[in-house]
Amino acid sequence: MIRVMGLFSKIKDVFKKEDKSVETYEKGLSKTRKSFVNKLANLSKEYDEINDNYFEELEELLINADIGVNTVMDFMDKLQKRVSKEKITSPSMLTEIIVDELFIIYVNDEILSNKINYNPNGPTVILFVGVNGVGKTTTIAKLASKFKKEGKKVLLVAADTFRAGAVEQLITWGEKIGCKVVSDTNTTDPASVVYQGLEKANKDKYDMVLIDTAGRLQNKVNLMKELEKINNVGDKIIPGAPHETFLVIDATTGQNGISQAKAFKEITNLTGIVLTKLDGTAKGGIVLAIKDEVGIPVRYIGLGEKEEDLQTFDIEKYIYGLFKDMM
Repeated sequence: MIRVMGLFSKIKDVFKKEDKSVETYEKGLSKTRKSFVNKLANLSKEYDEINDNYFEELEELLINADIGVNTVMDFMDKLQKRVSKEKITSPSMLTEIIVDELFIIYVNDEILSNKINYNPNGPTVILFVGVNGVGKTTTIAKLASKFKKEGKKVLLVAADTFRAGAVEQLITWGEKIGCKVVSDTNTTDPASVVYQGLEKANKDKYDMVLIDTAGRLQNKVNLMKELEKINNVGDKIIPGAPHETFLVIDATTGQNGISQAKAFKEITNLTGIVLTKLDGTAKGGIVLAIKDEVGIPVRYIGLGEKEEDLQTFDIEKYIYGLFKDMM
């Protein structure tokens, strides 16, 4: 992980040569780059010196990028103090500092690991939560396919028993990618389906178990009870399960996605965020807002419809994908 100070210039050096590994980021973040980053560049050109009007426009620009009001307020305070301390007067000189300070929000001198917490003593269980329509089932299928291509034996569990369409969709995906799906049309109890799935995972020696669940936030008490029951069943059959709990959020929903993250954090132990449809929004700042306001790292991001467009989140590639036109 590159250290934050001087991040702009260091990232520029890392990716100054053509690197195919960042092409997905470049393409997927094009809407955000054309909107937020171009406006940032134009803002620097409009002002000959840094003044209150400049800061007001910058603040509005950041809020419109979905970074979040509280995050922006803290950011602006730190930025103004740095400008005063370092006696910076030119907006063009400030651009690199803005990039550095924005991503200090994300990294904050922590070593952020995107490695799966694999179970060394049996199947690794990943629980997926999220409201309907965010791309949860499709995300599960894409990750299952990735794990399978890594040589792992993958089992899918259709525990969203309250929505027949979700079960059918996961079964269809399972057939498409060649993964067994455990489902049970005779019960509406998701924990019962999870029990069957984990029993099978142990018996048939699966490496990975990916569990789809309902996301009915409108009744948080019932949902919390369901998730608690699933967690208890998981730990009873496979100690430590679930080993990861990922919340899937649709990036195009903006601040509503942040609200979902806060709500799910209240009712279950989240270990990571999967941010889908990031290519469909011009407000890529939601990545920063999630980390700052919810305190949960983004583990995967969706940058398109194809399987390869679901990428492990990499802060360096993200920065490059956003700011390459300024480098």
